[in-house]
Amino acid sequence: MSRRPDLFCLAALAFSGAALVMDLLFSDPATGIAGAPLFTAALALLCSVAGWWSWKSATTPGHGLALVVVVIGGAVVALVLLYGYGYAGQVSATFWLFILALWALAWRGIDCLAAFSSLNATRQRLVDTLIPVLFGAWLLFLWEVLVAGFEVPHVLLPPPSAIAARFAGSLDILRADFYQTFMKAVLAGYVIGCGSGFAVAVLVDRVPFLQRGLLPLGNLVSALPIVGVAPIMVMWFGFDWQSKAAVVVIMTFFPMLVNTVTGLSEAGALERDLMRSYGAGYWQNLFKLRLPAALPFIFNALKINSTLAMIGAIVAEFFGTPTVGMGFRISTEVGRMNVDMVWAEIVVAAIAGSAFYGVMALLERKFTFWHASYRQN
Repeated sequence: MSRRPDLFCLAALAFSGAALVMDLLFSDPATGIAGAPLFTAALALLCSVAGWWSWKSATTPGHGLALVVVVIGGAVVALVLLYGYGYAGQVSATFWLFILALWALAWRGIDCLAAFSSLNATRQRLVDTLIPVLFGAWLLFLWEVLVAGFEVPHVLLPPPSAIAARFAGSLDILRADFYQTFMKAVLAGYVIGCGSGFAVAVLVDRVPFLQRGLLPLGNLVSALPIVGVAPIMVMWFGFDWQSKAAVVVIMTFFPMLVNTVTGLSEAGALERDLMRSYGAGYWQNLFKLRLPAALPFIFNALKINSTLAMIGAIVAEFFGTPTVGMGFRISTEVGRMNVDMVWAEIVVAAIAGSAFYGVMALLERKFTFWHASYRQN
């Protein structure tokens, strides 16, 4: 591969060089990290060497991995300085220059990995998975360093370490909340909402004049605010999961309806004429031609609804629920200023929503493998 220097190499050199100079010339034991000038000077020198090497070297996956290793080592050292040596809240400009140098090296390393291309599917998949993992880990590291370095009050923004500790210590509570919100309200509302939206879409397709009557009403229902609908559903269906499932039904019905109606009209004119020439009736035409053509649109609605369902159930729990559930826990713990518990619930919701979306995406790939978006040259 060709040599491809960029501004991030020069930035790493500049930041680490400035940190090295400041640490050696202006160190002061009262300024936190500068109290260990030889130690941090060695780290800044290491970043400088890595930046120079990155500038002079070719862009290769091995180069990227080497830079990632340097960044991981520097990140570990930064956390040790903050927590092991008690420098949290009293770090100097030298520390932030060191972090900026790590940032430039991390960007350069991940960029090298992103440029990697291989005919080996397993190797390519491994690299494609490694890139978002490294990027997410770096964001968490920045979050931790910024919160600890500036001593941000935990009531405003707890560090990831505090959230992880609360998560590990509250598994029983989080499991019960997940079961109440996701396994009951989300799944029930999702199945009913998507199923009814699909059935009404087929009815609309079968009876064309309903497009002018039902679609505007469906649009009206989809525009209803959750905060206005949720209390009404609680009064109608009670405080348990049934009222939350009803809110999810309202949120997921219209996306499925619109996408299915649009997808059923996607079959080409030539294909429809061919089916008519074979004497196919409406239902044969629907199941053998039009529904397969509509599958990408249907799965698009399923993916959209997988995230809407989680949002709707959690918001609905703010307006009345048993003493369990993600929305209930978030609203009560905010009142108690236990923000780390709130973030732990957010993590559970994010993982559940992402996994649900991923399942829908895998099913889409399985049933629409013939679609142009999945064809490989």
